[in-house]
Amino acid sequence: MKKYTKADVSEQELEDIIRRNAGQIEEGLIYMDHQKTAAGGRLDVLLVDSGKSLVVAELKVTQDDGMLLQGLDYYDYVSTHVESFARLYKSHSIDPTQQVRLFLIAPTFSQTLVNRCKWLDLPISLFTFNCLKFEGETDVVPIFTEQQITAPPEIVEVRHLDDHLNYITDVAVRTKVTALLEEIRNWKPGNISLDPIKYSISMKVNGRVFAYLYPRRQHYLIGTFDADDEWKEYSVKGDDDLVTVKPIIKAAMERRMK
Repeated sequence: MKKYTKADVSEQELEDIIRRNAGQIEEGLIYMDHQKTAAGGRLDVLLVDSGKSLVVAELKVTQDDGMLLQGLDYYDYVSTHVESFARLYKSHSIDPTQQVRLFLIAPTFSQTLVNRCKWLDLPISLFTFNCLKFEGETDVVPIFTEQQITAPPEIVEVRHLDDHLNYITDVAVRTKVTALLEEIRNWKPGNISLDPIKYSISMKVNGRVFAYLYPRRQHYLIGTFDADDEWKEYSVKGDDDLVTVKPIIKAAMERRMK
């Protein structure tokens, strides 16, 4: 195996290396241009990917957290003028309906920069690079490695009964639903729980679901088990509907207690 050493390169040399080796960064990636005037400066490299999306690449030959903001400025400019770029580089068949991508390419990235990237709602990729010079060779060989950006932690939505009750805009209906829930809770005090979930209120007895209440603006729906233990949904738009459905809910609750 030939001996090699790591080679330091200038930013201009790195641009030229990417021009000649874009496909090593990502399969199907094609170099388009460099040092294009944009956002009060010059963006380093402009590429197009295999899906015909424009790719803005910001390059640094040292670790530099400032490259993220600089890259975002160029990304904003290119995204805003994507149709103009598509016309300008017509031979590359750019699809202006595809979202522009942002690549940051540097020897290393700080954890601070990586952490910031995970909160950005745009297609951003980080690539580290090493340039190797083999004994007896004049050209350097680039090695690009994608650094994964971890997903942000999932935001847990805490829901409350009032969130569902306030969805009902008819005050009279909201008052009746509040009274109904209180009545149901008192059917078996201490055994019945009313739990707000994404789109409804879950009713459980001893941990077993026996009904759901789905709020609507002017009325509500009740989902529960009928006498044949089949799940049914009932629209409650007045007192007569409630008189009909309330015994069905209670019977379903009692069966779930057995």
